[in-house]
Amino acid sequence: MTESKAWEWKENTDDYWLEPSQESYYFAHRWQQKRFRELLDFGCGLGRHSIFFAGQGFHVSAFDLSPEGVQHLNAWAQREKLSVQTQTADMKHLPYADASFDCLFAYHVISHTDTAGVRQTISEIERVLRPGGEIFFTLCAKDTWSFQQAGYPRIDENTLIKTEDGPEKGIPHFYVSLQDILRLLSGLQILSVRHTDDCYFQGRVQDSRHYFILAQKGE
Repeated sequence: MTESKAWEWKENTDDYWLEPSQESYYFAHRWQQKRFRELLDFGCGLGRHSIFFAGQGFHVSAFDLSPEGVQHLNAWAQREKLSVQTQTADMKHLPYADASFDCLFAYHVISHTDTAGVRQTISEIERVLRPGGEIFFTLCAKDTWSFQQAGYPRIDENTLIKTEDGPEKGIPHFYVSLQDILRLLSGLQILSVRHTDDCYFQGRVQDSRHYFILAQKGE
């Protein structure tokens, strides 16, 4: 299992990581309708989703491997007068009790390890979710350009290392097919899987493909 490595946020120049994702608005509505209250922002980064969900009335806990990211979130929450319980932690070893959360939101996070690390992380997710609780998360797709053509060095059959300068330099990225997802999530009930291609953003044509997954822990 590869050693976990935090993002270097000082290398980031993109405000994208400060704006809530489109999907967060839908899940705020869905989880409010289900009367979910305890939410874990799983790998919070700079805190964009923690701030959003706390503003929607959820009891938000958040963690990240980057102390810099957690500090940024704490300062942001203080300015907004919002309560977010934060910790610096590794997703493979979550510092939470069993069945702590109604819902987990993990946007572009779980892929940042190798195959063994993903398996360990999913086991931790199953542990901290309450029966009937849900997780929304994303995984990198194997049919994307970065896996098929970029030529990054690989550390196992599913995982490569980003080498270009920026906040993700040296961080592993794990990629899946649909069949991989079905095998990985055998302990959860899969509610939906969506295959996306961000084919144009940041002013240029791109090929960034992911799976967007909603799953539930059995009652």
